[in-house]
Amino acid sequence: MSDMQYFPRAALAGLIEAIRDAGYRVIGPREETGQGGLVYREIDGVEDLPQGLHDRQEPGRYRLEKTGSPRYFAWVNTASAIKSFVYAPREKLWRAVRKEGRMHFEAVERDAGKTAILGVRACDLAALDLQDAHFLRGKFVDPYYQARREKLLLVAVNCSHAAATCFCASTGDGPEVVGGYDILLDELEDGYLLRVGSTRGAVIVADLPLEPASTAQREAAWAQLQQARGQQRALPAAPDLARLGEHLESARWTRIADRCLSCGNCTAVCPTCFCHREFEVPALDGKSTEHWRDADSCFNEDHSYIVGEVVRHGTRERYRQWMTHKLFNWVPQYGRIGCTGCGRCTTWCPAGIDFVAEANIILGQAEAPEIDIPRVDGSEAAQ
Repeated sequence: MSDMQYFPRAALAGLIEAIRDAGYRVIGPREETGQGGLVYREIDGVEDLPQGLHDRQEPGRYRLEKTGSPRYFAWVNTASAIKSFVYAPREKLWRAVRKEGRMHFEAVERDAGKTAILGVRACDLAALDLQDAHFLRGKFVDPYYQARREKLLLVAVNCSHAAATCFCASTGDGPEVVGGYDILLDELEDGYLLRVGSTRGAVIVADLPLEPASTAQREAAWAQLQQARGQQRALPAAPDLARLGEHLESARWTRIADRCLSCGNCTAVCPTCFCHREFEVPALDGKSTEHWRDADSCFNEDHSYIVGEVVRHGTRERYRQWMTHKLFNWVPQYGRIGCTGCGRCTTWCPAGIDFVAEANIILGQAEAPEIDIPRVDGSEAAQ
């Protein structure tokens, strides 16, 4: 931690300005009243950041509370992850045109603008690494993802506390950011500790009013991280998760299905999900067609449509597929589970289904509640 430097809160505006001067559009957390939460959107300056806001998250519930704090990052995570800035939820892949009796395929321009994201958490950086493994480090590289990823600048912020739905410590992905960033901040009451993780980051912070971090400041930042770690719940350990395959006929899957709406909220907010579908948009004159890719969910019935048959007919099979794929079937593919402990799937489930609790119950490491009460009346739904 000897490379830690400090700058006062008032200089945060200068950091944002320096990023913009380097040619980046700046994305940061913004309060979106229609969504009732924080989302990543383009910002002009510090005035757009959620100063003095704290998030309270529980199964099926997300609320923002005003605290009067001067902090801009006193929240756990945003409703939206950062994956949409590298893996577009909808995009055109190519175009086919009929010319002179033959079909000609035309590539889509893949030029991406420089994008900086401010406030990235450890769980989302870990998820981005999993996305990189899928789209960049396999046999086939996705050029659309690659074009955006190469122009992405990441300004991470360490967590100062955890929500009731957080469990990144048990997946090994947080709450401390350990890599994958260009600039890393720890927010304190009067300013920020700063570390640089890349040459690009070093250039951007070169003119900030930096000074060596004091021992007291370092200790305060470490205490925040330890607080965030201690406030978390725990997912079963990886060797135990590997036993989920022994519980595919557990009656608990049916109890989950009785509550699950198959709405796909969990997969939409999950920072690692990348399922998609592809479709054609033909021109009315029959002379051309566009080939598109849309984000999809394994909770949709047609997602498991194979050779004229739907393989996973009901919600029971779909939830089971999603959880088991995340928690042990990813391991042979990517060397780790497909969950980074952000807790969004639990927070934004309108039925309040608790992902961590259900995994523990299925594996026999926790007792099931006597009554499962679906929370679908709207009064307690995430909003």
